[in-house]
Amino acid sequence: QVQLVESGGGSVQAGGSLRLSCAVSGSIFRINVMGWYRQAPGKQREWVAQITGGGSTNYADSVKGRFTISRDNAKNTVQLQMNSLKPEDTAVYYCQMKRVVASTGDSYNYWGHGTQVTVST
Repeated sequence: QVQLVESGGGSVQAGGSLRLSCAVSGSIFRINVMGWYRQAPGKQREWVAQITGGGSTNYADSVKGRFTISRDNAKNTVQLQMNSLKPEDTAVYYCQMKRVVASTGDSYNYWGHGTQVTVST
């Protein structure tokens, strides 16, 4: 019964900041890769950032230097700190967990329901 719940979305002016959070339950959180995706109206869902169980991070070129992904394994949460926001960052942001089952080698992706981020000019 894996569940991911995003929070922290809202409306801000360009140049402002938001901090998104994703709470995970029903999983051995610390060993799983976590990521953030976003989907703007009329556009395909795109990958934003990733953090491994060991804390290694990667970012899409469009957000490098502005966004920071982090995780707190003790609290089973992952965050996305978004600074210097631009109107083109407006989208629904989704939290993702990738779980690999060691006994089978199978990979599973779990998704939250998303949180809206709106950046105005």
